[in-house]
Amino acid sequence: MSALISLERGISCSTAGGTHHAGPDYGSGFCLLNDLAVTATTLLDLGLARTILVIDLDVHQGDGTAFIFQDNPQVFTFSLHCQSNFPFRKKEGDLDIGLKDHTGDDEYNRIVDETVGHLLDTLRPDLVLYDAGVDPHIKDDLGKLDLTDDGLWRRDELVVGHCVRRGVPVSTVIGGGYDANLATLAARHSIIHRVCSKINNEQKLA
Repeated sequence: MSALISLERGISCSTAGGTHHAGPDYGSGFCLLNDLAVTATTLLDLGLARTILVIDLDVHQGDGTAFIFQDNPQVFTFSLHCQSNFPFRKKEGDLDIGLKDHTGDDEYNRIVDETVGHLLDTLRPDLVLYDAGVDPHIKDDLGKLDLTDDGLWRRDELVVGHCVRRGVPVSTVIGGGYDANLATLAARHSIIHRVCSKINNEQKLA
């Protein structure tokens, strides 16, 4: 449903999802069904999209999504993740960038800015499915990267902003995030929703 809304209105945000480790016939890494893959396949089968770009910025590689679409030219998978983190045997996606431990805001977002813009201009997808995992956060229990709250906000602004400026619909999911303090974790997950609300309101005023 979220993706259908984005095709109609330009931006949509799911309050769940990002179960990117699940493969075509198996679960993995807390993921039973791959919602990104189900969504992309359904839209392609219904003829609602011809080319879909999956942007996966969870701290863990989107191995299940990469494996499912490894022979499907209609879905391009891009994963930016911590190389030393789970899964320890990576699957080959269309574009995988493995980062060193403790990569911080500036280097991370430089890569996001350059790569997302290039992919959108090159692929010209009908839709972007964006996994906005917050586990790259410096205080995440399963992370290993060093993004701050401001870094996550800037990351999401870059991804959604690149899509909106090019007229490419974008549908977001919350992805991974691990913290014993649920209020703190919820605040991190809300960043993508607050960013999308801000960009949507700016569009209306433009």
